[in-house]
Amino acid sequence: MAEAELIPEPRSETILVVEDEVLVRMVIADYLRECGYRVIEAGSAEEAITVLTSPEPVEIVFSDVQMPGEMDGFGLATWIRRNQPWLKVLLTSGNARAATTAGDLCEEGPLEQKPYHPQTILTRIQQLLAG
Repeated sequence: MAEAELIPEPRSETILVVEDEVLVRMVIADYLRECGYRVIEAGSAEEAITVLTSPEPVEIVFSDVQMPGEMDGFGLATWIRRNQPWLKVLLTSGNARAATTAGDLCEEGPLEQKPYHPQTILTRIQQLLAG
């Protein structure tokens, strides 16, 4: 019975993790899956928009700010605000100056600084889903 208690209950929420660094994306995506969430991964804002315009339901987008391509995480968050304003957004960045801009585009505080602890991201996601 003790082992059954360690298995997280499956959740219905889907989190889209957008991160161009594969190892960083894998670590947080795997952690969130272990916590029972359904996770979709994207390596760029363009890939994320493809997911968001598909019939796939997504409740939260967790995205890095700095990514290669024509659109960064701020551009993605702006696209979400214009096209899917009900969707919750959480941004992360290693650049402290990004916090001010992120404050206008994210719920529950500006952004998470890199490096972050996966438990911190889980807590923020749980707060967003509860709100």
